Amino acid sequence: MKNLYRGGGLRLPAFSWRLQLGLILLGLLIVVPLIMVLLRSVMPDGRLDALAPLKVMSDPGLFTIFWNSIALGGWVVLGSTLLALPMAFLSARTTIGRHAWLDVVLIIPFMTPPYIGSMGWILFMQRRGFSEQILPMTSHITPYFFSLFGMVAIMSLHLFPFLYLILRNSLMRIGGSLEEAGSVHGGNFFYLLRRVIVPLLLGSYVMGALLVFVKTIAEFGTPATFGRQIGYYVLTSEIHRFTSSWPIDFGKATSLASILLGACLLFWYVQTIISRRYQYKTLGGKGMRLRIAPLKGWRAIAGWGYVLLLLLFSIGVPYFSIIATSLQKLRGDGLAWGNVTLAHYAELLSPGSKGWQALSNSLGLAALAATAAVLIGTFLVLQMGNFKKISQRSLDLFSLLPNTVPGIVIVVGLILFWNAPWMPVKIYNTYTMVVLTYVVFFLPYSVQYIKASASQIDGNLLQAGKVFGAKPFYLFRRIMLPLLIPGVLAGWMMTFTISARELVASLMVLPPSMQVSATYIFSQFEQGEVSLGMAMAVVSVGMTTLVLVVMNQLGADRK
Repeated sequence: MKNLYRGGGLRLPAFSWRLQLGLILLGLLIVVPLIMVLLRSVMPDGRLDALAPLKVMSDPGLFTIFWNSIALGGWVVLGSTLLALPMAFLSARTTIGRHAWLDVVLIIPFMTPPYIGSMGWILFMQRRGFSEQILPMTSHITPYFFSLFGMVAIMSLHLFPFLYLILRNSLMRIGGSLEEAGSVHGGNFFYLLRRVIVPLLLGSYVMGALLVFVKTIAEFGTPATFGRQIGYYVLTSEIHRFTSSWPIDFGKATSLASILLGACLLFWYVQTIISRRYQYKTLGGKGMRLRIAPLKGWRAIAGWGYVLLLLLFSIGVPYFSIIATSLQKLRGDGLAWGNVTLAHYAELLSPGSKGWQALSNSLGLAALAATAAVLIGTFLVLQMGNFKKISQRSLDLFSLLPNTVPGIVIVVGLILFWNAPWMPVKIYNTYTMVVLTYVVFFLPYSVQYIKASASQIDGNLLQAGKVFGAKPFYLFRRIMLPLLIPGVLAGWMMTFTISARELVASLMVLPPSMQVSATYIFSQFEQGEVSLGMAMAVVSVGMTTLVLVVMNQLGADRK
């Protein structure tokens, strides 16, 4: 162990061949497939044409779809802002913020798969849906909801927690002394808002808003369910159509994918520039006191009323619709005690049924993907060191790349790469391809969690073991690995949970004879067997939540 380097407080043996192996691995899994998307987009007919993606956009129909994506992203940013900003203020600057359970509950919409939340709203707001059954007067609202407005509302209710957490944390970092200083010099509330609070929030808000925009234009679940019903098509839904419906056209699919990829990377870059430009230091050595406004009387009613309405629309409505539909004998009989049954769950959980096979496939593939992701993630983190070398920084960058690239673009790249005629290993249309896609999609979660655990390990622990004659493998097994376990468990839980409910990757790479819970829900909803599909939604969300609770408890016990 003569050659040591520091990674945070961690000292690890540095072997160049392992670092190179990590770069080669990420190159094959992530970088090369993305390069193949770009190459195919500029060589649609086997001949180089750098303007091919722009020529595809000259089609009026495809240009309209591109503009639909951009407009949808802008509207969802506006909707998420209107929902998140008041909630962030109430949580950071009023006594409502003392209720820690709110932060946990407000994460539920973001953790709910978008296609499931969208289906819940469709069932609630459609003709003779739950909304009309509960309040018949809402029948006049239905036509207005099934429009771009409804799609924006559904996606905003899904993504606002992301922006809320960013704004709340920024507001909590703005100490009351800054506002008091402005008040001492005669500034009123609106002056303080304009000259103190807004400038300090701007960098964080722009970062959150652009992230919401990127997530919106990269989203597939809501456009594939709600967007299809209202005839509002976007880039992700068109890429899926070109790669899954006859006639298959990978030329147009890759052109649209490259445009989507370029747009996302451009907005990521803009976000980085703006966040650096409007970055202020609000934390110092002095103690910080927040100005917490007590809510009493009508203010308390208004504040809690907003919170409850937000929870009702973001969680209550979609989950009520999903659970109620899963318990109905006949959907035409509506909400009635005599129309309640558990038959759909019994059919779903019957060993050998299609639903049981789909659920088993989901859990098995998710477990394999999560295990592979944490093994690869642990190996990569151990090679990153102190990030002084370009190769180490490149390793970190490539491992996080799937978080910045739309999922459907990654899937197209993986299909092109692993289904290429010259590929010696044929894994396309096999279970291995599904697991590999899940691993690529969610590897960043494992890397981030494990990296966070590794950064907290003091290098002196390994030095102490070395002093007593411990070999490198013994140091890893008895010191490093036990301290990395919390990050490994967290990465495994996150990868397992999201993989078990992933839709776009499952739709595009699953073998024809295979189904998982996400594709089962999607197909049952499309074919009219809605109650069975919603029963699967309840079971899959419930089981993944249970796994999270159990694994979290195991992690707590280890601490």
